[in-house]
Amino acid sequence: MATETMKTPEGKGGRIGRYRWVIVALLFAATAVNYVDRQMIGVLKPTLEAEFGWSESDFAGIVFWFQLAYAIGYVGFGRIVDTIGARLGYTIAIVIWTISHMAHGLASGVVSFALARFGLGIGESGNFPAGIRAVADWFPQRERAFAIGLFNAGANVGAIITPLLVPLLVLWFDWRAAFFITGIFGILWLIVWWAVYRNPREHPRVSPAELAWIEQDPADPVEKIGWGRLIGVRETWAYALGKFLIDPIWWFFLFWLPGYLFERYNLDIKTFGLPLAAIYLISDFGSIGGGWLSSRMMRAGYSANAARKITMALSAACVVPIWFAQSIDNVWIAVLVIGLATAAHQSFSANLYTLPSDVFPRGAVGSVIGIGGTVGALGGMGMALFTGYILDTTGSYEVLFAICASAYFLALAAVHLLSPRLAPARIS
Repeated sequence: MATETMKTPEGKGGRIGRYRWVIVALLFAATAVNYVDRQMIGVLKPTLEAEFGWSESDFAGIVFWFQLAYAIGYVGFGRIVDTIGARLGYTIAIVIWTISHMAHGLASGVVSFALARFGLGIGESGNFPAGIRAVADWFPQRERAFAIGLFNAGANVGAIITPLLVPLLVLWFDWRAAFFITGIFGILWLIVWWAVYRNPREHPRVSPAELAWIEQDPADPVEKIGWGRLIGVRETWAYALGKFLIDPIWWFFLFWLPGYLFERYNLDIKTFGLPLAAIYLISDFGSIGGGWLSSRMMRAGYSANAARKITMALSAACVVPIWFAQSIDNVWIAVLVIGLATAAHQSFSANLYTLPSDVFPRGAVGSVIGIGGTVGALGGMGMALFTGYILDTTGSYEVLFAICASAYFLALAAVHLLSPRLAPARIS
């Protein structure tokens, strides 16, 4: 196994293992499965609209119920993870979302799809609170942004797999079978997770030197901190308002890009998968690169405040060209412009996700992530209804792309105004 050298707390040179990166691999795989299950409705949108005669507002309503459940579940799972830990919290989440995902194969209209999406939203809301809590347990502060960027890249891998795999399953079987077959991924992951994951101090594969590396930061309080105390803290809202502004953009990309490519460039179920997969392949570079850049800057001597915010500012600038995406006639040039925006989102998001573990004690991280995820999902609910209305009334994506282009600078401004130094939160 690859190793690194560090000074142990006793001052002696030691060789530390990298088992913590196995944990990141598990989180990466879970996030990929999460996004396969989440994105399938977007990839199947043209097929389902043709079969059931849905309008854009009908589809927006189904997305709305997913996001409502996500909003409810996110804050709940934040508290659950803080109480019972990442291992059990992840288990509960993936059982709920896998059952709900497979239930889509039994749906027969707007109401039954909305019910299945609601269950999926409840379960999938546990992915990031549990994953970020696992990173906080397994990584020192200097490595967290990179670790989160790596496992967050699973979202893009899931989004790449989905438009390549699902059309094949539909052509070979049908869209109902596609939901049942892809549900097997979650079952297999859960078996591996339960066999492999433990807390670092309990894990037989973690050496004393690696444990010392993981625990190098000053110990923080272990007390559980209630939502009431967190809601009154500025740093909670720095994170939550950032999520409120950028999460709706990602939801828009996830659920409406397949239909946009399908319609704007006259593609079909056999041909729109490759451009969509290319967009999310580009996104992977943003997720990993954004986490790497801020971590690299911290190792070079920058403060967490400077490293996170410089990276977020660069990411926000890279989204701006999407404003002009609808005027691009060549599908592959459009893929580059949209892919740059989705990559920038992932870079921005990897650093935003890191902020709670930068400024809050470990016992509050899951709850703050939950609060932010709920606020972000509320923004996504509004964006879904607004998108359906705009497309049904104008048929144009121009206003929607303009919102995408500006949201990230607004999010960075909110973070900076509420937490100008990313100092440890003062919780009364």
